[in-house]
Amino acid sequence: MEYQATILVVDDEERIRRLLRMYLERENYIIEEAENGEDALRMALEKDYDLILLDLMLPGMSGEDVCERLRESKATPVIMLTAKGEEANRVQGFEVGTDDYIVKPFSPREVVLRVKALLRRSSSTKFLETETTSKNVLVFPHLTIDHDAHRVLVDKKEVGLTPKEYELLLFLANSPDKVFTREELLKDVWNYEFFGDLRTVDTHVKRLREKLTRISEQAANMIVTVWGVGYKFEVVTN
Repeated sequence: MEYQATILVVDDEERIRRLLRMYLERENYIIEEAENGEDALRMALEKDYDLILLDLMLPGMSGEDVCERLRESKATPVIMLTAKGEEANRVQGFEVGTDDYIVKPFSPREVVLRVKALLRRSSSTKFLETETTSKNVLVFPHLTIDHDAHRVLVDKKEVGLTPKEYELLLFLANSPDKVFTREELLKDVWNYEFFGDLRTVDTHVKRLREKLTRISEQAANMIVTVWGVGYKFEVVTN
């Protein structure tokens, strides 16, 4: 039987929830709903959703607050929905751990395509969490990246990364010793070409290092800051 992904749709407007449910259920997804941030956070912590569509402007706890709290313990993929199209809001959303960003008014078909794309590359996809005999594996001292299974092992212990953290690590590890500017990382990892605040890259690097450091400082130290330029992946030998 084909796996059915479960998606939590969070928006305070019933018509938007109903519209998203209709389009997503056509794609055979299981949909659950929340109309405020408090309920969304409780549900997201109690259950392992495959993806969350999260409105930014919610009554009470905002979407950004929900995402930030969620990231303290879970790597569930999050697509932020917002009526704010300004670059600063998009960057702020990425900084709290959002994986993608859709501005209202949106095309429901675009949402479906973004959902499919994020689920494909998600490190949380349930049916990819089994052991694999994959040949698409990068092996370094203290660190293994199994791309077919979307798994990262640090000293043989699995690390829970958000899809964007995983993509950032994989992108750097695929080109050891090559230095990438923050602009290049935004373009190639986030697929956004815009100028302005580049702190979203620094924030994701910091969060990624913190997760790796909990198991192995040697693994974390492979992500090297090149001052005044950007970042590179440097293989440690001890």
